[in-house]
Amino acid sequence: MKENIVSFIPTGEYYYQKALHALNREQFDKAHKYLRRAAELSPDDPLILMQYAIVEMEVEKYDHALELLQSAHSLDPNETEIIFFLAEVNAHLGFLSDARKFAKKYVELDLSGVYAEEAMEIIDFSEQDDWPLFEDDHFGSEILIIQEKARRMMEQGNFEQAIEVLEKLIEDNPDFWSAFNNLALAYFYIGEVDQSKALLHKVLEENTGNLHALCNLAVVHYYEKNEQELDYLLNLLSKIQPYMLEHRYKLGATFALVGRYDDAFKWLRSLQKRGYEGDPGFYFWLSHSAYFSGHEKDARYAWKQLIKIDPEKQGLEPWAGQVEGETLEGMEHNRDFIVEKLENAYRSERMFGLFLLGKTAHKQEILAHPEWVNVETYSTMEKWLLAFSLGHEFKAIHSAEISFMRAVDATELLYSKNRPVTIEGSSLFQMWFVLIERAIDKGYVFKNPNALAAAADYMYQSSRSQGITKKSLAENYEITTPTLTKYINELIQFLPYSDS
Repeated sequence: MKENIVSFIPTGEYYYQKALHALNREQFDKAHKYLRRAAELSPDDPLILMQYAIVEMEVEKYDHALELLQSAHSLDPNETEIIFFLAEVNAHLGFLSDARKFAKKYVELDLSGVYAEEAMEIIDFSEQDDWPLFEDDHFGSEILIIQEKARRMMEQGNFEQAIEVLEKLIEDNPDFWSAFNNLALAYFYIGEVDQSKALLHKVLEENTGNLHALCNLAVVHYYEKNEQELDYLLNLLSKIQPYMLEHRYKLGATFALVGRYDDAFKWLRSLQKRGYEGDPGFYFWLSHSAYFSGHEKDARYAWKQLIKIDPEKQGLEPWAGQVEGETLEGMEHNRDFIVEKLENAYRSERMFGLFLLGKTAHKQEILAHPEWVNVETYSTMEKWLLAFSLGHEFKAIHSAEISFMRAVDATELLYSKNRPVTIEGSSLFQMWFVLIERAIDKGYVFKNPNALAAAADYMYQSSRSQGITKKSLAENYEITTPTLTKYINELIQFLPYSDS
């Protein structure tokens, strides 16, 4: 019987195959354990060492990954995959000279290789020697935990508390630039813009080229509409070729927020290609940048991923309420145009902006801004219009609400006949909201929405063209010509120049 017993001694190759099987099943913990054992049993197998290094990089153990890859390279100096991963791990560690050396060697050996594009990215990135893209990596976990606590406070809107924590943090750690950046954002969100800019300039003076500070300053200048300063910063940021995932995310999100969607999509999509599984903010900006740069399929996929993480975002997708195939070139999709209306000194202009808020693909971005929609200062009429644009259903019990909803019905009809809104066509709506404002203030009941929309359309078009007839407008709105005439006469009394 003993002659038939065959002893089994596992080899490095045995554990290596088990590791590959585990990786295919996405059992990463098992794969890591098997590869560690495989490397112990076969320390002279360069492919086992390389695969072990790749898994170590996945869990951000870059120092050990570098040691493994150096050993693998000494065993097989011409294996291109080992050379590429040497470039990658050196880039992660900030050893730019070595990263560039190995990336260039990879491209020389295999110009059309699987990793050729990424190798070129490493070369571009590593040639930015003057940029301090690796920051705050020498601080202990206790300090980083405190900052994370402050960041969560900011996410919950507790900016004052976050400021208190961050002020103490930078007092004890005067070169903790990440805390300075978060503190600047906290001050910005409570309206202390000058303090925010002062902190960001301090970071840039003492840590020249700090990517997060440059991005944050660009956002501040965008919100303040400082076009010259913003253009300078965006031009500067467009020259940066980050390799680290964190910096690609920051750059992409910044470009998306300021409306540079092509640049934003480039960086955020590059993260997705590398298997990056982001937070809700990542998928939000990826979806928006993809949609507004003409990549609708990618936009819809990213939004689907967002809804899995944050179901409350359902209904806020950038294409919500859009007619399929409709262009995004109308003024209802021009974020700056809408914001200009929302910030206007005249109530009728703000009402036009609030109406467009319900139509725009930028609704969520505008609502997220701390100052663009200022409910506390709105009149009752503006609050009603905001509620309507956000999908609130009115019971319309009181006479004022009934009149308002009829006015809204007329506005919707006018919009359906004149969409998308052009620059020239926006004058029609500006006139219409002046009429609504003055008519509601005077107790007008807006009895026939169809006729009122037709009357406003005729009043506007006839002032610009001799070819428009009451008959054609009446037919378009499915009313009679006498009815159109009646409501034209009723609306004329609410024009500003008709006051006695």
